[in-house]
Amino acid sequence: MSHKVIVPIGPYHPLQEEPEFFRLHVDGEKVTDIDIIIGYMHRGIEELSEHKHFHQVPYLVERICGICSSSHPYAYVLAIEDILGGEANVVPERALYIRTIVDELQRLHSHLLWLGLAGHFIGYNTVWMWAWRYREPLLDLFEMITGNRNHYGISKIGGVIHDIKDEDIPAIKKAMDDLVPAANMFKGAVMDDPVIHARLKGVGILTKQQAIDWCTVGPTARASGVDIDVRRDDPYGVFDKVKWNVIVEKEGDVFAKAVVRILELYESVGIIRQCLDKMPKGPIDADIKDIPPGEGIGHVEAPRGECFHYVRSDGTNRPVRHKIRAPSYVNIASNKVAAVGQTISDTTITLAAVDPCYCCTERVAVLDKKTDKQVLNGWDLIKLSQEKTEKIKKRMGINV
Repeated sequence: MSHKVIVPIGPYHPLQEEPEFFRLHVDGEKVTDIDIIIGYMHRGIEELSEHKHFHQVPYLVERICGICSSSHPYAYVLAIEDILGGEANVVPERALYIRTIVDELQRLHSHLLWLGLAGHFIGYNTVWMWAWRYREPLLDLFEMITGNRNHYGISKIGGVIHDIKDEDIPAIKKAMDDLVPAANMFKGAVMDDPVIHARLKGVGILTKQQAIDWCTVGPTARASGVDIDVRRDDPYGVFDKVKWNVIVEKEGDVFAKAVVRILELYESVGIIRQCLDKMPKGPIDADIKDIPPGEGIGHVEAPRGECFHYVRSDGTNRPVRHKIRAPSYVNIASNKVAAVGQTISDTTITLAAVDPCYCCTERVAVLDKKTDKQVLNGWDLIKLSQEKTEKIKKRMGINV
């Protein structure tokens, strides 16, 4: 006799670093359906952007995600540079190399963070501790180059803010040399461990056709045999000037997603080494002041997949429309098929396997149920939030 129940995961759960709600429909231990409910942490970034100066927006959008805080500003400035005639025609060559180096350092940082969390989720805490131990030198590099361990503040319209000093290059190369043995260790710990094979292989399978149907991107798509990567398919920075490979697996399970990220560590190290050797001397900023009317798009291959920004300018000093699509927005939805048929315990690691970023994903609209018409726009929500904050400060006697 079947026993059908609802098992909630979230909106607050030890598996999730941020609030999101997954409602599992369960028959015994088997998941028969899943409801994915978003909207717990919307911050109105797009609306805020449309009230900022063009040159202020990179500092805003890098706070969409602390892990991808190079990807969002990079995609935004690419959109603006698209209006100006394209990155290659606007940005000095040295700046293109610096953008690429920081972008790949971010990928290394993100993949190691995910690998550590994945180990923690399945009880393999040795992988967790070692992965995070090897993140630290990368964060030190960010601090050396940009002054920040997160929220790097590197990209600006027409170039980069921080140069890479000649005296800092040996430290970057040494960190890359030290990371390769660590990657070898993780490769052995994960890819050759029969316990990991038993725990992850065949779990949360997303077939190639399902990955295409659900428009997945990044390692989630590549682990299912979908050979896509913005760095190769629509090159930006200097990805078309260095040698590297797109890592593709075909199994589509949680194990394949881990393999893709581990093997991408080697590719990122190779890209960074080549960029350091080839980077020319010269300026790092084109000193762009005014943005003409027009529309532009920018997309980059963030650690989780394609990060897309659309910007429209009317010739004033701020965007009149700014639309953002983060990779998790589509990858999380693929759990609608990947999680079905799994046990409850396997579903939790399936949800984590797409490396979700919920704060990147959230969208909110307030509608009238009877008419389906929007009654509050983004700016209204911001004003309500500000009014509520003022009431709380008055009630608590805070005068700021």
